[in-house]
Amino acid sequence: MVKAVWNGAVLAESDDTVVIEGNHYFPRETIRGEYFKPSETTSICPWKGTANYHSIVVDGAENKDAAWYYADPQPAAAEIKNRVAFWKGVTVS
Repeated sequence: MVKAVWNGAVLAESDDTVVIEGNHYFPRETIRGEYFKPSETTSICPWKGTANYHSIVVDGAENKDAAWYYADPQPAAAEIKNRVAFWKGVTVS
């Protein structure tokens, strides 16, 4: 079971992650939505497409844009559709 943890809170856990470029992408239904706040931030990956972000809020502390997902990935990255990955101090183990 792979877990994503930040500020003492389990943000997601699953035994069905997809690993791309060293990042675990968790199925959207395994994230704990109460910790996620939509962000206006986007970025573009040439082969995956446009990434959208969420900030994470735990006990009043915010980790801006610490989770990302591809709502409509390029065909080469279709396996990460509806999956969320983490960075910025989120521990994935």
